[in-house]
Amino acid sequence: MRIVVSNNADVPLYEQVAQQVKAAILRGELEDGAALPSVRGLARDLRISVITTTRAYAELAAEGFITNVPGKGAFVLPVDSDLVREQLLRRVEDGLVTAIDAARLARLGRDDLVEMLDALLAGDADDAAPSAGAERPAGATRTAAAR
Repeated sequence: MRIVVSNNADVPLYEQVAQQVKAAILRGELEDGAALPSVRGLARDLRISVITTTRAYAELAAEGFITNVPGKGAFVLPVDSDLVREQLLRRVEDGLVTAIDAARLARLGRDDLVEMLDALLAGDADDAAPSAGAERPAGATRTAAAR
């Protein structure tokens, strides 16, 4: 498992870590019972605070992806596919709400949104819409590979 974090991302560092660990679990890259890197080790490798790593692991534990065993470390729990599906559906819904809010600000209609969605689902993101924002400047990006 490889974790990459960036100070320039819109997402807090702890969330970046949690999302990437969660994705590795869902892809099967981290199997049931697999040990995660230690909190201190991951913090050192990513050059982030131990508090940040602790918060990421706490979030993963609260969502049922890992368990923290005092004195032993953090371990991957069996994946509950119904729970995962519910969480993913919630993320999709949240993303759609955000997209609809932005579309309203841009005065896009339903037909425009459907056309953009169809283009994105077809895998042709270039046809969906021109990018309105400037590229994000290069910043402090850090990477760690789990052992």
